[in-house]
Amino acid sequence: MTKETEYAIEVDKLTKRYGDLLAVNDISFTVSKGEVFAFLGPNGAGKTTTVEVIETIRTPTSGKVTLLGMDVTKKKHDIVPRIGVLPQGFSSFDRITVRETIQYYSRLFCCMNADIDGLIDLVNLKDKAKEQYKNLSGGLKQRLGIAIALVNDPEVVFLDEPTTGLDPRARHEVWEVLLGLKEKGKTVFLTTHYMEEAELLADTVAIISKGKVIAMGSPGDLIERNANYLALTFKSVDGKVFEILRKMGFEPVLDNHKNVEVRVEHTYDVQKILNAIKDAGALYLGLDIRKPNLEEVFLKLTGEALRENPPEMEPK
Repeated sequence: MTKETEYAIEVDKLTKRYGDLLAVNDISFTVSKGEVFAFLGPNGAGKTTTVEVIETIRTPTSGKVTLLGMDVTKKKHDIVPRIGVLPQGFSSFDRITVRETIQYYSRLFCCMNADIDGLIDLVNLKDKAKEQYKNLSGGLKQRLGIAIALVNDPEVVFLDEPTTGLDPRARHEVWEVLLGLKEKGKTVFLTTHYMEEAELLADTVAIISKGKVIAMGSPGDLIERNANYLALTFKSVDGKVFEILRKMGFEPVLDNHKNVEVRVEHTYDVQKILNAIKDAGALYLGLDIRKPNLEEVFLKLTGEALRENPPEMEPK
């Protein structure tokens, strides 16, 4: 009998060791039902191990993890039919069509009543239903992979780097599919290294580094708490602008293109700076003002940039 809870996933003081290696270090977090939860971390941070514990693939060293109210160490056979998983680097059989691929996996997973046409429509592959897998682009293959992860109509869907290696257009097409899953009430657990992806899709973001969850909240909250400033860039300036900013107490930086970059904490500082530059008769060709993004928060908190690397290799 499952315990009713508002959370799809509850992780409580989870620790995972591999001999002397502490891969996951006493982490706790919850994922609400119906939300998109993004898990961010550099390679080796412990995110793959954490996700595989939640998916019932690995056994925790200590702590408790529940999925849909069930203990993942005790209820694997009840949990597995209620989740869907898209692993990183998904691939299928070259010479079977999109429709045949979904049909094959529906039989493999004993989902004889799977709505094949509905899945094809959901991932926008109706025009490609008769196309062989080998002829699909990377983005189309990922959308097919998402359809396969949904053949059992799961309540929770795990997507591991679903847009890695895709061009911008294909990435946006996959994002539309993921937003569609949220509209259908699915809980989506997303691991990604694309900050834009997390900012656009996620209700909640958890940042993991060296086995610890070091920050968690909505993308907006994380930015507000950890990078509360405006970034000004004066393009192709003369030397006066740099000196004016320095004399005002700011810390300007001159880049390789003779642009001056400076961070300010208050919006009224922007007008003060512009007035000072105007009064001094200094010149610049353009001004860019932007708020910080999630990538800057990640870099500040972890000291590492997320890059497009091969799948992380953690101890088996």
